[in-house]
Amino acid sequence: MVSSLKELISEPGLGSADDPEERFITSGISWQDYEALLVKLEDSSHYRVTYLDGILEIVSPSIRHENIKTNLGMLLERFFYSKRIRFVPMGSSTFKNKARKAGAEPDECYCIVQAKSVPDLAIEVTVTSGNISKLEVYRRLGVPEVWFWERYQFKLYHLRDNSQAEQTTVYPDTYGYEQITASELLPQLDISLLEQCLSISDSIQAVDEFEQGINKD
Repeated sequence: MVSSLKELISEPGLGSADDPEERFITSGISWQDYEALLVKLEDSSHYRVTYLDGILEIVSPSIRHENIKTNLGMLLERFFYSKRIRFVPMGSSTFKNKARKAGAEPDECYCIVQAKSVPDLAIEVTVTSGNISKLEVYRRLGVPEVWFWERYQFKLYHLRDNSQAEQTTVYPDTYGYEQITASELLPQLDISLLEQCLSISDSIQAVDEFEQGINKD
């Protein structure tokens, strides 16, 4: 636990050249200090900040992480355009709910059809594991669907129980989310095709194969 916000911000573990992806977690952080940190970092897109019940996690993403995130966004937007799905890209915007003591900055997120205060879809690229349950954060924020990209595959979750109770009665092991095999928001999207193309290092080849796949029918 750090003794002050100033100490937290200047923590030397963040952004170390020895490891391009750093993760810093501390507890006992007030909502006021969390908001002050967001202000401090508002001109920097380098960090992702997550908050849950006084626990704060700051991630300095690696180049590999950012490469996957960028390619994922590129492929998804190709899909939206191809299928004529109206969408609002929200990137790594900050979403927070003081009453529910939760805040997050997804790697990518989207509203479908029209802009909303909370995204319909949040996506997390997981390179190193964290200690905060992102599903619980997103449940409290009311995000309908969450995707995790980890070890070259997706895990998809759709919100079923958004009750105010800390322990949800439905799907308690996944914080009110049900793990699904296909997106309910984007039922036309072939997740296995997206996984396959994300694993291609050449971005032009990845786009070509993805577009061939989504337009083959």
